[in-house]
Amino acid sequence: MSHDPDYKQSEASPETLAESIRQWGRALGFSAVGFADIDLAVHEARLDEWLAKGYQGEMDWMAAHGRKRSRPDELHPGTRSVIVTRMDYLPEEATESLELAEQADRANISRYAVGRDYHKVIRKRLVKLAKRIEAEIGPFNHRVFTDSAPVMEKALAEKAGLGWIGKHTLLLNRHEGSWFFLGEIFTDLDLPADPPVRDHCGSCRRCIDICPTDAIVAPYQLDARRCISYLTIELKGSIPEEFRAAMGNRVFGCDDCQAVCPWNRYAKFTQEDDFTPRRNLDAGELIELFGWDEATFLSRTEGTPIRRTGYECWLRNLAVALGNAPTNAKVIAALQTRAEHPSALVREHVAWALARHD
Repeated sequence: MSHDPDYKQSEASPETLAESIRQWGRALGFSAVGFADIDLAVHEARLDEWLAKGYQGEMDWMAAHGRKRSRPDELHPGTRSVIVTRMDYLPEEATESLELAEQADRANISRYAVGRDYHKVIRKRLVKLAKRIEAEIGPFNHRVFTDSAPVMEKALAEKAGLGWIGKHTLLLNRHEGSWFFLGEIFTDLDLPADPPVRDHCGSCRRCIDICPTDAIVAPYQLDARRCISYLTIELKGSIPEEFRAAMGNRVFGCDDCQAVCPWNRYAKFTQEDDFTPRRNLDAGELIELFGWDEATFLSRTEGTPIRRTGYECWLRNLAVALGNAPTNAKVIAALQTRAEHPSALVREHVAWALARHD
């Protein structure tokens, strides 16, 4: 959103305005609001190193857009500071992630995806926050983001003092763990940057040790090509056989590294009704979900992040989970119904799953 460069801000000092923005953000349901400058040089170097190792896999968009990802003023010209927000998403009603991992006949879906799509929820709140600021100071140059463009969200959140990037490469906060979403407003305002917080991972390596596919190849280094979240969501082709057994019943994402993190004992349950689990998406039976036709899949996942994976990959993921389920006649019968599926991708994974039950 652009504006007349001759606009006049409120008489309030930048510090006073920043404190008001924090209060307005909390009133809109954000658990925290911080402010960052736009110098991401350190994180840019880390990104270059990560890409050079090929850890992004088929996520070509991670290397696209030139330097817009690490230089906010190139993504949105005129940006001088970034308002970073945090919103808790863990639903109290949802089955605990590690408990669900032990229920081999049920689908383990990442806790962030069992409710309404966070993009829509957070974007709407960010727009409201921007309008509230505008009501106070007049029009200002800004743009709202929530995992919707080449933005280094975790880096900006770390600079804004909302936490530190942990050994599992997710943002961590001593008082709220990691079960939260991030959102940003790029602005031309001169807002005082918050001081970063210290890394509190210490010698702990629980996230590294729990990872089913050894995707955390070293502290603070994730090889996405091995990560179950990548394999079940981002990867559109065949899942490498070496990872299929380790996937267990995880059919959309994986929360293991978060679930074992000691700091998540302090995590807050979400207060947002939109993140309440939808029917069949929390601990749904694998056989039932595998039986959905495409129309049912689209209907049941409408408005959720699960739509991203698409119906074909949904069946692919479920076939792997059924291959890892306890052998019984119902599991085998369910897999056989898809043995001649029109998709070669689905057929391949069904054949693998049936071979597991020979």
